[in-house]
Amino acid sequence: MSIDYLNDFRDPAVIAALQAQIKKKATRPINIMEICGGHTHTIMKYGLPQLLPPQINFVHGPGCPVCVMPKERIDHAITIANMKDTILTTLGDMIRVPGSLGSLQTARAKGADVRALYSPLEALSIAADNPRKTVVFFAIGFETTTPMTAALIDRVVSSEVKNLLFHVNHILVPPPVCAIMDGGGAIDAFLGPSHVSVITGSDIFLPIAERYKTPIVISGFEPIDVLESVLKIVRQFNDGRREVENEYSRAVTPSGSQKAKKLIERYFAPRETFRWRGLGDIPQSALKLREAFSFLDAEKAYEGLLPNDPIDDHKLCMCAEILKGRAKPVDCKAFGKACVPASPLGSCMVSSEGACAAYYRYAKSF
Repeated sequence: MSIDYLNDFRDPAVIAALQAQIKKKATRPINIMEICGGHTHTIMKYGLPQLLPPQINFVHGPGCPVCVMPKERIDHAITIANMKDTILTTLGDMIRVPGSLGSLQTARAKGADVRALYSPLEALSIAADNPRKTVVFFAIGFETTTPMTAALIDRVVSSEVKNLLFHVNHILVPPPVCAIMDGGGAIDAFLGPSHVSVITGSDIFLPIAERYKTPIVISGFEPIDVLESVLKIVRQFNDGRREVENEYSRAVTPSGSQKAKKLIERYFAPRETFRWRGLGDIPQSALKLREAFSFLDAEKAYEGLLPNDPIDDHKLCMCAEILKGRAKPVDCKAFGKACVPASPLGSCMVSSEGACAAYYRYAKSF
């Protein structure tokens, strides 16, 4: 029997049945942090907070890679883009995120050659078409997009491409989750990120569930996925369990993609520490190029030319508290006023996965 992945996971009758089960079984307040920004958008788009009983409170987490990129790293990209005979390439929303020097979008408007890619592999053709220029790929993302960067590096190495460098900003999911819990976050359970888990496998979250006695359910992105995951969390509390469960079993396995993980391991090593926007310095929370491939590292190529001092967010912006799960977008006085998608003060309003963008799009009066 074939599955209609669009309609079957949005079936009103199934949604109503799950809603009834959750209302029946939810006997205590549960603060559920969705780690992934994609889940935030599903929750807001389909009005899931309004469907569920007041005991279920969704808390928005740090799972948007654009949102957690600190200003000084964005300033790196802008500084590189403004260098002579340089083309700066990156993915999607990164173009619009404000640093202290503006954004890559404003740098492009002033004449810098900044290009948004649909796939990292597009950087190869840009490098081939511009042999007298240096092309820099500003790599971002969690474990989901890291294999794509590794695949691009693999092609660069095997093809001996000489004019393509990498500014690596790949980050990892478990360390910020631990940082939030160690910081006293009032989180009772997590919706685990599905796309990340396709790569890492669900077992990567076992130490977190054990250490903090916190249920983690890997959830797909459709409304039925999220509601079924919430029901699994409710049942865990009722049964006295604190486990990792996999609702998204149609795509996620316990061990993940061995091929992708080996490719990542070949080219990347953990950074000693990485500064997260809103969360501060978190040890072992990001990746860097291995020393054997340092000749491809833009940070080494431009050492001494890139700003590194920490830069605080705008004083009106509450992204830091939102990313920690301590506030919602509507708690911010700038939300929907001084901070809107067309002129964002903070990164949570820029990204298509940002919590502020989700609230602005689907629930401005929430």
